[in-house]
Amino acid sequence: FFQKTLTAVKNWFTLFGWPKGQNPISIPYSLRRDVCKVQTTSSQDKVFKQNHEKDTKTLYDMLFHLSGQLLPDITPSQALVLDPTERMLQLHCQHSILLSFLKCHGAYLPHVMPEFLLEPHDYKKWIKVQQTVLEVDEKLSEIYSNKDLLILKDNVFETMSKRAWTDVLLQIYKVFVLPHVFSHNITDQLSLENEQNMPRIKSEPLSSNIYSPYERTILTWLNKHYEKNRKTVWKDCQKGEVPPMRWIVNFDRDLLDGLVLAAQLAAYCPYLIATHFVRMYTKPRTPEQFLHNSLILVDAMQAISLAIDIKV
Repeated sequence: FFQKTLTAVKNWFTLFGWPKGQNPISIPYSLRRDVCKVQTTSSQDKVFKQNHEKDTKTLYDMLFHLSGQLLPDITPSQALVLDPTERMLQLHCQHSILLSFLKCHGAYLPHVMPEFLLEPHDYKKWIKVQQTVLEVDEKLSEIYSNKDLLILKDNVFETMSKRAWTDVLLQIYKVFVLPHVFSHNITDQLSLENEQNMPRIKSEPLSSNIYSPYERTILTWLNKHYEKNRKTVWKDCQKGEVPPMRWIVNFDRDLLDGLVLAAQLAAYCPYLIATHFVRMYTKPRTPEQFLHNSLILVDAMQAISLAIDIKV
């Protein structure tokens, strides 16, 4: 499950997370690596050249593109110092600022520590620095000990780092992308009869402990278009009859058969009905029928150049 989530997050941010087109990322490797840009200064001996390309896109470019805001005390062309320990501390400080910035905008990241976002060798340096501080500072050593430090083995740290970066990206999506979704009243989308028969999805913030108001707005949009278009799209269906009314309440099980998404596409591209959607199974029951519908749906997306790299 987590691997599928990671893949979905990686694909979305690769395609839509950056200014000026696509930018392939790997989680956590490229995010940890591309933390600064090369900065040419007169004192090059004091600057650590982390990346070889001046046009390298960093996490801060992504954040500015999605939020329109710069992180406090971090410039887009941030350079790193040469000393390895000072560089690690600088990165740890930047990651702390990043997490605080996201939390101030509503992100939920209590389990992500700044050190989890570091490279493995920098994480080891951070542990050594903390141990040294405890040995030197008597007051701290009275309160804490080395046993209080969370020291992770190499393979465990990689797993933790991958999970931490995935959750950071998910929260960036939650606080900066989903709020772009808005709802407005459209009286002619459904007839009064259908509105009365169709269950309503409440938009109040506390009405769901799973989906945000923005996600429930999308679910409402899916319900309305499906109910409005199901009889139109499949009135001349080749592989069954008009699909029944349904209530779409989640983004996985209710979308598995391809019919709901096909109804959304048909709402904006009705010419796809005759060329694609009439060949779908309206009551699929076998894996082969689900696959058949998915093939048609992806083919329809490609026909209109909806390039979101979705797999059947």
